[in-house]
Amino acid sequence: MISNKKSGEFISGVNSGIPIALGYLSVSFGFGISAVSRGLSPFAAVLISLTNLTSAGQVAGLEIIVTAGTLIEMALAQLTINARYFMMSLSLSQKIPSNYRVIHRLLTSFGITDEVFGVAASRKEPLTTPFMYGLILLPFIGWSMGTLMGAVAGNILPDSIKAALGIAIYGMFVAIVVPPAKTDKGCLTAVLVAIALSCIIAYVPLFDFITSGFSIIICALCASAVAAYFFPIKDSDGEGQETSAEGEVTDNADNS
Repeated sequence: MISNKKSGEFISGVNSGIPIALGYLSVSFGFGISAVSRGLSPFAAVLISLTNLTSAGQVAGLEIIVTAGTLIEMALAQLTINARYFMMSLSLSQKIPSNYRVIHRLLTSFGITDEVFGVAASRKEPLTTPFMYGLILLPFIGWSMGTLMGAVAGNILPDSIKAALGIAIYGMFVAIVVPPAKTDKGCLTAVLVAIALSCIIAYVPLFDFITSGFSIIICALCASAVAAYFFPIKDSDGEGQETSAEGEVTDNADNS
């Protein structure tokens, strides 16, 4: 009976992970092509995907690798880009049962991505170990297989096609950012600040000493700090400060 329940939970997780896996397959295909075109071997490209499972982190890491950045630069860039996973894991830890062993926590935390978190967080039932393994399995395979297919195709396809397919992963970032930026002033502000800083660092000779890795770190931290300062998110209990349309700060508790 227990075994059947575990199997059912695992299958439920697998079914929930199918759409994520299909999306990862196409996006990681672009990463594989990009990695090979930048001088990495197919083996190295696939190894990166097998051990990371983070699109933004891998793209930033690839840039640091090809520009011969330092290990400290790589570590700081990954910490900055992937810090959001700390919060996601903490959030999901409130939904797992008390008997969720440490080894399972470590293994499943590796597979927490934005999309996996979204599915797991929306689940009404507790997050069991079989469900989480099932949910992570296909996205992990899809991301790794897509990278492999892209890396192999990168050695076969003409340069014009490789250039077109190589921007697929950047298209994903645009698709993620543009919709919320249309309605969220904080998101739009963060995007504009990051773009402005990136252009300044890239084109102003005074900042030529800043490497690509540290450029990512500076842009990410400054953009998020500006957005957080001018557009703070109100407390989850409905109290706290909120910016009005006139730019004045009001207290929700007094308005209720």
